[in-house]
Amino acid sequence: MKLTLGATTRPWHTFSYTTACESIAAAGYSDVAIFSNEGAIPVTSGSRPEDARAVADITRRAGLVPSMLLSGVRLDLPVEEAVADHCRLIDAAAAAGVRWLMNCGAEDPSTYEAYREIMRQCAPYGEEQGVALNMKPHGGIALTGRMMAETVEQVGHANFSICYDPGNIIYYTKGEVRPETDVPDVACQVTTCIIKDCVVTGGQPDVWILPGEGWVDFRAVLSALVQAGFAGPLYVECLGGEELDDINDRAKRTYDFISEIVAAL
Repeated sequence: MKLTLGATTRPWHTFSYTTACESIAAAGYSDVAIFSNEGAIPVTSGSRPEDARAVADITRRAGLVPSMLLSGVRLDLPVEEAVADHCRLIDAAAAAGVRWLMNCGAEDPSTYEAYREIMRQCAPYGEEQGVALNMKPHGGIALTGRMMAETVEQVGHANFSICYDPGNIIYYTKGEVRPETDVPDVACQVTTCIIKDCVVTGGQPDVWILPGEGWVDFRAVLSALVQAGFAGPLYVECLGGEELDDINDRAKRTYDFISEIVAAL
């Protein structure tokens, strides 16, 4: 089978967005997830439509599809204001041609219900604009697959689903929960997936490594997702490395590694 294989710009976070896109395309990926570059995410709730379209133009000139955008949820604001802010972000994402707007949930239990309510109100608007809302494992309300599945059920809208990140399952539980046994709890609600590995040494988790060199069994995780009906896309998030040539080499090696697994499913 064939799954769309993209990359986030995170491995190239110290470089420009243009350099990140050129590197991602050169490594063979077709899609890009827009993360922070040079200290800023280039599309935000404050972006004008023309600015968002300019980011999309840079992406497409590199031969890539700008299909995902990393987002934040303003849990520091009253719900009504946070909904308005997130709807402005949805508008910016739509202007950039983004299909998936991904966030990291809520860490503080006192904000869990506010988070769910913001997603309840924003999911229908995102559907109208052609932008789907995702949450991914990041501790707190999104610590494990089961917790994310419960959140999806509580939000109760088809335009809100899960971006599964196996490396983060290990990272935020410090290895107490493993993605191979966690993923069945949420597989049916996963619409996108992050390719990220993790290792825990002396109680300290580390995701800044090459996929395939940590604890994640990507064959098992991706197989479970595909069996549940997952059809992609996948986005590589962490590769390790600091120098541009090394990062680019790691990106190509990871593309080959994941492509081989996908081809065997």
